[in-house]
Amino acid sequence: MNAVRTRFAPSPTGFLHIGGLRTSLFAYLFARHNGGSFILRIEDTDRARLVEGALEDIMDSLRWIGISWDEGPDVGGPCAPYLQSERREIYERYALLLIERGHAYRCFCSPERLAALREEQRKRGLDPGYDRHCRNLTPQERRSGGPSVIRLKVPLEGETAFDDIIRGSISKKNSELDDLVLLKSDGFPTYHLANVVDDHLMEISHVIRGDEWISSTPRHILLYRAFGWDPPRFAHVPIILAQGGGKLSKRHGATMVLEFRERGYLSEALLNFIALLGWSLDDKTEFFTMKELIEHFELGRVNRAPAIFSYEKLDWFNGMYIRKKSIPELYDLVLPYLRRDGIVDSENETAQRDYILQILPLVQERMNRLTDITGLIWFFFDDRYEIREPESLIPKKGTLDDALRILNGASEKLVKLTSFEEKAIEPLMRGFVEELGMKTGQIFMTLRVAVTGSRVSPGLFETMAVLGKQRTVKRLSEAVTFAQAMV
Repeated sequence: MNAVRTRFAPSPTGFLHIGGLRTSLFAYLFARHNGGSFILRIEDTDRARLVEGALEDIMDSLRWIGISWDEGPDVGGPCAPYLQSERREIYERYALLLIERGHAYRCFCSPERLAALREEQRKRGLDPGYDRHCRNLTPQERRSGGPSVIRLKVPLEGETAFDDIIRGSISKKNSELDDLVLLKSDGFPTYHLANVVDDHLMEISHVIRGDEWISSTPRHILLYRAFGWDPPRFAHVPIILAQGGGKLSKRHGATMVLEFRERGYLSEALLNFIALLGWSLDDKTEFFTMKELIEHFELGRVNRAPAIFSYEKLDWFNGMYIRKKSIPELYDLVLPYLRRDGIVDSENETAQRDYILQILPLVQERMNRLTDITGLIWFFFDDRYEIREPESLIPKKGTLDDALRILNGASEKLVKLTSFEEKAIEPLMRGFVEELGMKTGQIFMTLRVAVTGSRVSPGLFETMAVLGKQRTVKRLSEAVTFAQAMV
C-alpha cells in the first residue's frame, strides 16, 4: 500500500468554522490511523477576500483541539503551513503547460461581456456558464486579445466519473461542465488549478473534504487527466446541519472553533463531540481520547447522511469532561473566567485560591461549561452576595413570623458550634427542624435563601461549612433585618 498522505486546505477568508474543524479532524485521524502524514496548506490566492488574523486563527484552532501537521516549506520552519500565495510561479508554469498540450486556452472575454452573458442565460432560464467564446480563436485573434485568463478545455462529450470512498460512484456529463478558469488575469490561480497541482506535487493520496466540493470533483478529475496524473482517492464528508435543519449559523450559537473555547468548552470535549458528527465506532461507545480516535477511525464508518449539531449534547459532553477534572485542574481552567468576571484579581488571587478550592467541589457536578462558574459561586463572596429572592425567606404556607423564628433560632444554635463543619452543622439543623415542628423543606429553604441569596445553591450544610461560622451567622442576622423591613 502506498503511503497515506492527507491534507487540510482552508482559505483564510474567515475564522475556522466547526465544519472545517470536523473535516480537518477526519483527514488527520485517517492519516494517523494509517501511519501516514497530515499536511496543512493555506489556500490564500483569493487576495481580495483575505481576513486579517484568519491564518493565525486556523493554526491556533487546530493546535487547541490537538491536531498537528507534519511538514511545511523551508521558509518559516517545519511548523509553518504551505501558503499557496508563495507558489504562484509553479501554478503559472503548469497552466502554460496545459496550453502547450492543447488542454487549455487563453480567454480574453471582458468582465462586462461575462456579466451580460450570465444575465442573458438567466433570462432564458439556463444555468450560468461560459459559452466557450474564446476556445477556437485563431492565432491572429489571440495575438490581438489583451488581458486574459487561462481556461481548461473540457471535453464536449462523454462523462467523468469517480469512486467516492463515502458516497460510492458519482458521475457527471461533460456537456454540463463549462470551461473553468485556471489562472486569473492577475496571475493568481483559481482554487481548482492550485488544488490539483498542489495535491499532486505534495503526493496527497486521499482528499477528504466537505461534500460541497462534490460538484467540483469531476473538473478536478479532468485536470488530472489533462496533466497525465493519477488522481487521489476522494472522500466527501456530510454537511453539518443545525437542529431542525438548515445550515449551522451564529443564530444557533457559537460556530467558530475558538468561540467555543471562549464560551467555556474543553478542547477534549469538543474533539470527542465533533468526531461523532457523522462517524461512530458502534452504537454504544461515546467517549474517545485522541489516541483512541486514531486507533479506531476508518472512512468506511463515516455516514453519508448530514450530521446534526446539538448544543445540548455538546454541553452534556463538556459537563462530563469537567467532572473528570481534579479540583486543582478545574481551578486552573476556571481561573481565566473568574478573572474576567472580577471574582479574583491580581491582588487577591493568591489569597482566595484556597477558598475557591473549597468551593469548587460543591459546584463541579452542576457545571456544563467553564463559563458557568461565576453564576454558581457568586454568593460565596461578600461583595457579590445579596438576597435576590426576598419573598422566598417566608416559608411555603408560612408567615413572616415563621421566617424570623427560623432565622433567629438557627443563628443562636450555629453561633455556639465550636467545630463549624458539615458533620456538625447537619445534625444540629435537623434537630432544629424537630424543635420547631415545621417541615424540613420550609426551614431549609428559608436558611438557603438567607445564606446564599437564592433558592438554588449547592448543599446547604456544605455551603455553610465553606462560608464559615462568622459569615454564615452574619448573613442570617442580615436576613432578619431584611425580613423585618418587609412588614
